[in-house]
Amino acid sequence: MRIAVIPGDGIGKDVTAEAVKVLKAVTEVTGRPLELEFLPWSADYYLETGITLPPDGYDMLRNDFDAIFLGALGDPRVKDNRHARDILLGARFELDLYVNYRPVKLLSDALCPLKNRGRKDVNFVVFRENTEGVYVSIGGRFKAGTPDEVAIQEEINTFKGVNRIIRHAFEFATTQALTKVCMADKSNAMQQGHALWQRVYKEVAAEYPGITASHLYIDALAMFLVKDPGQFEVVVTNNLFGDIVTDIGGALQGGLGMAASGNIHPGRTSLFEPVHGSAPPLAGRNIANPMGAILSSALMLETLGRVDEARQIERAVEAALVAGETTVDIGGSRGTTEVGDWVAGEIRDPSERREGT
Repeated sequence: MRIAVIPGDGIGKDVTAEAVKVLKAVTEVTGRPLELEFLPWSADYYLETGITLPPDGYDMLRNDFDAIFLGALGDPRVKDNRHARDILLGARFELDLYVNYRPVKLLSDALCPLKNRGRKDVNFVVFRENTEGVYVSIGGRFKAGTPDEVAIQEEINTFKGVNRIIRHAFEFATTQALTKVCMADKSNAMQQGHALWQRVYKEVAAEYPGITASHLYIDALAMFLVKDPGQFEVVVTNNLFGDIVTDIGGALQGGLGMAASGNIHPGRTSLFEPVHGSAPPLAGRNIANPMGAILSSALMLETLGRVDEARQIERAVEAALVAGETTVDIGGSRGTTEVGDWVAGEIRDPSERREGT
């Protein structure tokens, strides 16, 4: 299998190095190699060449690789973040990665910010529609920079887009033996576009009588995620709302440094990345939490059908949390590279690593 690796900007480079280290460890143990090809696309590359990605970049990703691993993108030297838009959002749209898959799974009770809540309460997934909504950038500005400025941003919802993400959520629940799917919208205020979500959700839910289908307005969902996250198993929502509520999910896991995500088109080349941003001021200081990137690599292997290897990585991350071999943001004292070394070592020889803690 061939994997395109795009470390990107800022701490993206730092955490990607540790995810690659862990991927190499698991392939050494299993004897199932991965061919990793590093692509230089980043703010540095854009500033040096004026190119965000080559003209055939999307075709290359689609045709030459089984998956894409991305660190993070964003650099204040590129004022309009053009390179990040072309690489990440461009890949989502051009490769039609319509499923944004974000598992929200607490791996240690100590990381949960909620009182009297633990691992049993924080274990759900969010499916966010990834190619429509307000992020398609349909709209414009008139009389920009004047007191009469008008800015318009349109939300796009299509039957195709809404239907396939909702069906994906129900299919996932079925294959994982889950029994609850919740759809979130704002149909009480956004009555036109979200009426489509309401109609399609009811029609699709009727095809899955074994699954309890519920609905919440997005503000109510945000409240209940904080009040009682244990009631949720699968959540499905639109692009903007999914972006927001999965940051809440990241906080429930112990912070964005623990959060993994996949941008997926089932059966096609898909892209995996940690949820956090590039945080340029922290780059190169050996303090970034690599767990989100490492867990994203596990999510990539899982999606590629290499489930056993994905579970090996997850178990090693859990062992690191138990042993306190973590970065400062989640209570440890290790640096980025030391955490990656420990997790990789745990994969290579788990019994020895545990005895040494």
